[in-house]
Amino acid sequence: MRQSPLFTFITSALVVAAGLTSAAAQDTNPLDAYPAHLPKLQRHVIQLPATDNEADHQVELIIGKEERVDCNKTSLLGSLTEHSVQGWGYSYYQVAIQPGRMSTKMACLHQAKEKKFVSLPLATAQRFVRYNSKLPIVVYAPKDIDVNYRIWQAGTTTARAEQK
Repeated sequence: MRQSPLFTFITSALVVAAGLTSAAAQDTNPLDAYPAHLPKLQRHVIQLPATDNEADHQVELIIGKEERVDCNKTSLLGSLTEHSVQGWGYSYYQVAIQPGRMSTKMACLHQAKEKKFVSLPLATAQRFVRYNSKLPIVVYAPKDIDVNYRIWQAGTTTARAEQK
């Protein structure tokens, strides 16, 4: 059976186009989907290394800044909200800081102020983010706020609960 020249041309064009598309997809940076900046906010990016079993890992977000504080336990006031990149479904986070601080009210007589990291208190569900080395964790925060993180890993041993 003989193929028409038009069929051969279309088939060749599709093969070339598929090759270009896959090459372009490999060159695409996932960070390009996220907004480069939001008004009055700085973009912080966490790129995680690949691990054997990413389901056994969690990322803890620690958001705050260095301040001179007394002996009281001090925290920032504000919130962390999760947003979705339109058309992609990727999550990013936005920090809003309010004026003032939360603090205990101990009398710190004769104690000098010390420089400490004052953080934004977050609920456990907000503070821990799924470990995914394929996509960056993107956090937009005010310029004077630092975004730190810590990796948590599950242990390999388990214990059985008693039946009572």
